[in-house]
Amino acid sequence: MGDTAPNLRDFDTLYRQIEELPEGVTGEIIDPGVLHAKGRPGKRHRRGHRQVLEALRHLDANAVGTGWWIEVEAEVRFGPRLWVPDLSGWRVERVPVLPDENPLTVIPDWCCEVLSPGSTARIDRLKKLPRYLEAGVGHVWLVDPELRLVEVYTGRDGVPVRVAAGGEADVLPLPPFAGEFALSPWWLIP
Repeated sequence: MGDTAPNLRDFDTLYRQIEELPEGVTGEIIDPGVLHAKGRPGKRHRRGHRQVLEALRHLDANAVGTGWWIEVEAEVRFGPRLWVPDLSGWRVERVPVLPDENPLTVIPDWCCEVLSPGSTARIDRLKKLPRYLEAGVGHVWLVDPELRLVEVYTGRDGVPVRVAAGGEADVLPLPPFAGEFALSPWWLIP
């Protein structure tokens, strides 16, 4: 007897299941037809997430800034996939009004994943990073609170290319945003 094919479900069926998940559980469709659920992140992740958002506040048209729509854990549809980047951004010049839809179907210009130890870091790096870039996301940040490291990627010929990196107490530019970012506040002091 041969192997049976996995029971892959369509996007709409999976999305209805995601909507029914309990509070505190995030559902994504990492691979087409397969629901992936995860619990809330730990303290280092939350700290990094909050500090990255604070560092971008001056650019966020949702807050006091201009130039970008910065969204926190927005559901974004990438074809048959549904991902929930920790942070995502759309240039106001390209998307003058961010649609009031869920999930969002406009591909972001930038995504940021704050890595958590274990399987989510592996998924963010090995599955999401290349597919974000293939889908047309211009820049992807991977923020690793454990290693105190930020990596910025863009795509070239379908391959992720690291264009910037820094950590600890570095102050450096992080594309696609103008200016420099002081990284030391992003890390939880042990």
